[in-house]
Amino acid sequence: MKVLACYSGKGGVGKTATSVNLAHSAARSGLATLLVDLDPQGASSFYFRVAPSTKKWAARFFDESDDLVRHIKASDFDNLDIVPANLAFRQFDGALAALDRHERWLKRLFKGLRGEYDLIVVDCPPSIGPLAEAVFTASDLVLVPVIPTTLSERTFDQLQAFFADGGYPLERIAPFFSMVQARKTLHQATMDAMRARHPGFLRTTIPHASEIEKMGEFRAPVHVFAGTTPASRAYGGLWADVAARLAEPV
Repeated sequence: MKVLACYSGKGGVGKTATSVNLAHSAARSGLATLLVDLDPQGASSFYFRVAPSTKKWAARFFDESDDLVRHIKASDFDNLDIVPANLAFRQFDGALAALDRHERWLKRLFKGLRGEYDLIVVDCPPSIGPLAEAVFTASDLVLVPVIPTTLSERTFDQLQAFFADGGYPLERIAPFFSMVQARKTLHQATMDAMRARHPGFLRTTIPHASEIEKMGEFRAPVHVFAGTTPASRAYGGLWADVAARLAEPV
């Protein structure tokens, strides 16, 4: 079983759209996939038509796998289940900070799901703290969408510094360019410069496309309602890049 985290310290970069589309692509490829929506806003759950959890179980989230399993919901797609968001997830940083060796709790929790799933996709909130540390420890790959602008480049540099300071393997980070507007000179120049500095960028880029924005209207991955568009093909290409990275020996 592999764990793929979709993370960014900056909001509005396409993190949730990536989580949804890659989880769907993984399930279509035949992998038993679990999407864990840790973002209290619950956008991933919304896109898959799964209602946010209202039960007061967030405080027990890190207790044991059996408790987590009771909150898993089936999606409308084969091979794809969801752990829906809960508004109380916003308290996770405080709850985890009080736990001994908090950075390892999520990894221990996910171990209990081995044999049930081939892939866990984690949609992370845009914050850095104990929860992010737990996600980085539990993940085989941390997928990071980067809009090719100066501020996003700065945020990515900060994430790399956090990994280096915390002793997390830098090769675990898999950045890719998101919301790319090919006609913008700034976007192309930034991508060229960042690829020169960071050879680990994935090959595929995700365009700034109306089909991605319409995910909220259709409440579905792009492939479902716009399967022949460049956006759909881009997410297919991104999944191929990610699957190849996940298959590499650790």
